[in-house]
Amino acid sequence: MAENTTSAASHPTDVNKIQSLLKAKDDTQRFVGLALLKSLLDSSEQLRQDEQTVQGLWSSLSPKFLDRLLRTGSKPSTQNSKEMLDLAVSVLYIFSILLPDQAKSDAKFIDRIPLLINAVLYSSEDTTKLILQLLHTLASSQQGAQEFIKVEDFSSLTEIAPSHAQVLDIFCFAWLNSMTTIEDPSTLVRQIDDTIQSLVSSFTGTDAVTLLEFLGYVLRHANSSIIPQHPEWLKVVVNYIRNLVTSRPTPEARAAYTNATASILQAFPSEVPKLVFIDDKKDDKAFSYLLINLLLIDIRSSAPTLLEHLNEPEYPKVSTRLTSAFDVISIFIGYLVQCLEDESMETFFMTPENLLKLRKGISETMSLTAEYLRDRWDASVAGAMGLHPDARTGTTDTSTGVHHTLAWDSMRDNADDDMFILSAVRALALWLREEENDILRKEATGLMDMFMDLYKSSSQHKLDFRSPVLVALEGVTTLPQGRELLLANEGWAILAHDLISTLQHASRICGGQEAVRATDIVRILLPIVEQESNGVPEAWMDLITLVAAWDIPDSELSSQVQEAVISSLQLCCSVLGAANRGMRQRYKHSIAAIFGIASQLAKQVNHDNAERDMLEDVLATLGSLTQE
Repeated sequence: MAENTTSAASHPTDVNKIQSLLKAKDDTQRFVGLALLKSLLDSSEQLRQDEQTVQGLWSSLSPKFLDRLLRTGSKPSTQNSKEMLDLAVSVLYIFSILLPDQAKSDAKFIDRIPLLINAVLYSSEDTTKLILQLLHTLASSQQGAQEFIKVEDFSSLTEIAPSHAQVLDIFCFAWLNSMTTIEDPSTLVRQIDDTIQSLVSSFTGTDAVTLLEFLGYVLRHANSSIIPQHPEWLKVVVNYIRNLVTSRPTPEARAAYTNATASILQAFPSEVPKLVFIDDKKDDKAFSYLLINLLLIDIRSSAPTLLEHLNEPEYPKVSTRLTSAFDVISIFIGYLVQCLEDESMETFFMTPENLLKLRKGISETMSLTAEYLRDRWDASVAGAMGLHPDARTGTTDTSTGVHHTLAWDSMRDNADDDMFILSAVRALALWLREEENDILRKEATGLMDMFMDLYKSSSQHKLDFRSPVLVALEGVTTLPQGRELLLANEGWAILAHDLISTLQHASRICGGQEAVRATDIVRILLPIVEQESNGVPEAWMDLITLVAAWDIPDSELSSQVQEAVISSLQLCCSVLGAANRGMRQRYKHSIAAIFGIASQLAKQVNHDNAERDMLEDVLATLGSLTQE
């Protein structure tokens, strides 16, 4: 007890002495002060917890003196250079831990970044680790990241990256933290391109697992504005992936190549599919066959137990890997369809035997996926398949507080906020549309309530399930049961509402995505109207009233918006044609207004336009209806 009191009492004296030495003009005294400071901070827990004293000591440090130590310490020929470098780095590292987070954006820290990077070449292993931890901390702040990316030469870091995975984390933090604030993205693009090229070279002769992990994360989270276009390192990265896939990979390696493959396919859609899926070999050892087969096996083996791990710490990693697996499969299906439709291809990239095996494997996997989605949706929202929405998850007051009554799914995320669910739905939807498998389509009709709920919950500010759901509906509504369940789950009202709200002010549609979605909606609803044998329900006629109120501008619409509007008018014609004469009479003013919209549109659509014939049919149909 007496010793502790004595120690505590001596701290002010020690601190004052150290501050005096640090403020001296003689570098030798400053060096002694710095050494005493490190010793005191290492030995005194009480001092480390004294924020005011720590801040005072930090203020006493001369940035110029720290720079001289870092520079001199980076010259091996200088006497005592190692000690100088070790001491400067150690003191900076200690303060990075002790000072509050906002202090790590101070110029005294971030202005040292270039010298710290350069010092890596000359530091001992222990000091290298401290430098990397310090850079990691500094690059985690936006100011630190901005200073980091100003450095022109990262060779000292890229050379040690294979043996120091933290280097990759530093680049990741720096690039992602600065991508939204940098004034000239092209500068960052060049830096990213050059740095990844250097990293790819540094990993030659290794399994490159950590590099693939890094690329998988960075490319998935980076803005498209900072991703290099047509980088030369892509082919080497794909070779690293190929080597891992064919080498009995560990679970870590499997996650690395899965995430990296998905990320590069999404980041470079025009180049990478050919690199990944095309192979000189076309037997069972063909890479694309092996890759897709392994991903399908991974999904089938993981999905049955995924629900029970939903709230466990490892779920995010497993979920990310499976999300990537579904993304790769979706892109593979799209590429497969594209190649099958491409008449210019002399030979297909896969043998018929392998293609049949994969078709079977994908169908089995999608059946299991549909089963998992049903279970997950029941756990998250529905409580049980077919349970009316009014009886779904609510809250009840009990003596122990307010609790959800039916949901037993994730404590953190709803199913409609889970990227894994979006990727699974997207892959399932593509296969439902492209593969004429009535058994699978019938199974998927049992997901109709989920499809409609996901559609309603989507927006541009959340995960957007609308396009994948429409793709799925194209497949399942080929069956009578699918059409019936769509209508039973308010599908007409939900889709028609989205169609109306999307095209109500056609001139305000900024991009083609909304117009394409509107055309896809018509593609779903039109066959339902054409196959309706019991007359048109009154509720469907709301479409006529609302379309009649559309505002079509005099200025020319884009071709995609024109197609969407013409398709919608065609849907109106089908609804009116299926309605009885008496019902049409009640809507004669709306019919006249829609005829006016079609006439206005006809002034914009050229006669050589592919949609012109459809518009002429619409005008003829509406013209005859106005004469009734």
